[in-house]
Amino acid sequence: MRLKLIPSETKIDFFSKIRLWLGISAVMVIVALGSVGTLGLNYGIDFLGGTTIRTQSVNPVDVGAYRQSLAELDLGDITISEVFDPSFDETQNVAMIRIQQQDAGETSVSDVVNGSLKALQSVDPKLKFVSVENVGPKVSGELIQTAILAVALAIGAVLVYIWLRFEWQFAQGAVAALIHDVVLTIGVFSIVQIKFDLAIIAALLTIVGYSLNDTVVVFDRVRENLRKYKKRPLIEVLNLSVNETLRRTVVTSVTTLLALISLFVLGGDVIRGFVFAMIWGVVIGTYSSIFVATATLLWLGVKRDWSKPNAEAGTQVPQE
Repeated sequence: MRLKLIPSETKIDFFSKIRLWLGISAVMVIVALGSVGTLGLNYGIDFLGGTTIRTQSVNPVDVGAYRQSLAELDLGDITISEVFDPSFDETQNVAMIRIQQQDAGETSVSDVVNGSLKALQSVDPKLKFVSVENVGPKVSGELIQTAILAVALAIGAVLVYIWLRFEWQFAQGAVAALIHDVVLTIGVFSIVQIKFDLAIIAALLTIVGYSLNDTVVVFDRVRENLRKYKKRPLIEVLNLSVNETLRRTVVTSVTTLLALISLFVLGGDVIRGFVFAMIWGVVIGTYSSIFVATATLLWLGVKRDWSKPNAEAGTQVPQE
């Protein structure tokens, strides 16, 4: 007997309350934007600037002991990760330490480096610093601009791709879902104040790809059914298409979440922010592929007769 998360055939009416779903999404987006505007984001070292130190020792790296010794210096956000490289020999145990930019006039870079070295050598007397780099606020500002540009270009590329593959209404629905997912993810990070760094930007771009994949699967089935059932109202075709792809959508999301939850629990602090973003992105991406992308398509309507270049759009939003 096989385990079935979703029955083989479902007849759920997803769009009888379309105004409600779109209203919920609109409220969540407004709350997310309001949180970003009032609370802001808890930027990590990537966006605030700071000092990166590469350590080396003949003794194994003890990340917990390193972190505890540096915590006494009260230097703010500190990330520590062990570096592995096949070229290292047995006497090279390397760690990468990143310390956030200190307020002007309080602590100089040299003070941070000297204090950190002294604290770490109390844990491992044979430890030494092999490189020290400092990233200032100007470079960090450029990283923020580049990150925004990367997300915008990704969404723009999706708009063009969907427009060429389907119709402009499909493109509008896909982009609405992607913007919805990105804004809500950023909003959650603002509300819970988890560190927002370049790893989260990577998560956002991954979420864009995951959500798009989910949306394209549904849109492919919608296009097939529009050609197959030319006389059916658009809302019936969309409901049929979502129900036909629902099992695939849920199984894919659940299996992905199982892996991500395992990483979140067992992966440690270094990747926890990235994994949290991915978990939220999978959940909200699955939601948006149905209740934002497809609902937007229903709102805009689509061309039903491809033999006529100026054929009118199909059924619009149902009246309640």
